[in-house]
Amino acid sequence: MLYSMHELSQWMVSPLSAAAGVNRSLFSNPLSPFSYAPGARELAASAELFLRFTRDYLKPAFGLPTTTIDGREVLVTEEIVLERPFCQLRHFRREGAGNDPVVLLVAPLSGHFATLLRDTVRALLPEHDVYVTDWVDAKTVPLSAGDFHLDDYVDYVRDFIRFLGPDVHVISVCQPTVPVLMAVSLLAADGEAIQPRTMTMMGGPIDTRRSPTSVNNLATRKPLEWFENTVIHRVPARYPGCMRRVYPGFLQHMGFVAMNPDRHASAHWQYYNHLVRGDGDSASAHRRFYDEYNAVLDMPAEYYLETIRMVFQEHRLPAGTMRVHGQPVEPAAIRRTALFTIEGELDDISGNGQTEAAHTLCSSLAATQREHFMVPQVGHYGIFSGRRWREGICPRIAEFIRAH
Repeated sequence: MLYSMHELSQWMVSPLSAAAGVNRSLFSNPLSPFSYAPGARELAASAELFLRFTRDYLKPAFGLPTTTIDGREVLVTEEIVLERPFCQLRHFRREGAGNDPVVLLVAPLSGHFATLLRDTVRALLPEHDVYVTDWVDAKTVPLSAGDFHLDDYVDYVRDFIRFLGPDVHVISVCQPTVPVLMAVSLLAADGEAIQPRTMTMMGGPIDTRRSPTSVNNLATRKPLEWFENTVIHRVPARYPGCMRRVYPGFLQHMGFVAMNPDRHASAHWQYYNHLVRGDGDSASAHRRFYDEYNAVLDMPAEYYLETIRMVFQEHRLPAGTMRVHGQPVEPAAIRRTALFTIEGELDDISGNGQTEAAHTLCSSLAATQREHFMVPQVGHYGIFSGRRWREGICPRIAEFIRAH
């Protein structure tokens, strides 16, 4: 019902959004006489803000048409090389590139689209052959495709690793560190010929008992029934996934904003002032960030609830009780895949030590097969995006990959 009410509210506000669009043009277009009236910039800026608060944000494009290899600009072509109902394996093929290491970048399935890792991909492309897990919005997946469980996530990762071969290096950002560690553990325990050469885990909830954050505390304070009754809803009729149970993207977005309301309010007030002053560069930077931040997808209910229960409430992986299709998950079985863990000192989503816990679990690895990097003065998003990522973290990952 809540999902349908949200859709109804979006429909009801659409005439006001259309009117705001007209006003923005009237008071900002240099060909309009109204744009020269007193207070025109303030009116245009107000209309722009209203539009951004009420519009739908669709999945952004990666928008990486080129990269630079050895000082030479080369074309980059996106291609889907493997497709599953809930995920597409997307390859960034570089024209005329050499035999660089193959990297499987496992994006989070935790609200935002895989394009949140655009800067991650951009920095990796010059020296790596990059594949990304591009998760599908659950509201577009018909019920006939079946459910999607945490076990299915692990199966997808194993399939992608097998597809890419024994020379693949896996990088997981935030949420997927857990299913990636599970997948590699199972490959090792089964003695499969194809196992990753390295796995790099960045800011993930391997053991949320260490330095718990507000996100972790919410998951443990509320019983699982609260999450099921409060945030799980059915997809409305106008989508292909009609009647699928999901954690809707609009509710996730509300949760994201609620974590730092003052910061977002300040950012939008600054955006308004940029528009009034005519600071186009700053306004464009705001739009680029929030076009990505506001674009969210629906998560399958069964996967979300199992993650809450098994990862955040029962801590099954560090407790040694995690199973996939009934098979025990034993990270100690990993002997061939080197481990690199990365954490941000100021991470308020995955606390310090939560990712490093993977080293305790992967007890069979030699000292030469493991490395940990605590990045000073960096928060959660700074681990995989921004200047510190490009200049300090990505080169460390590239060095680790080539060392193994």
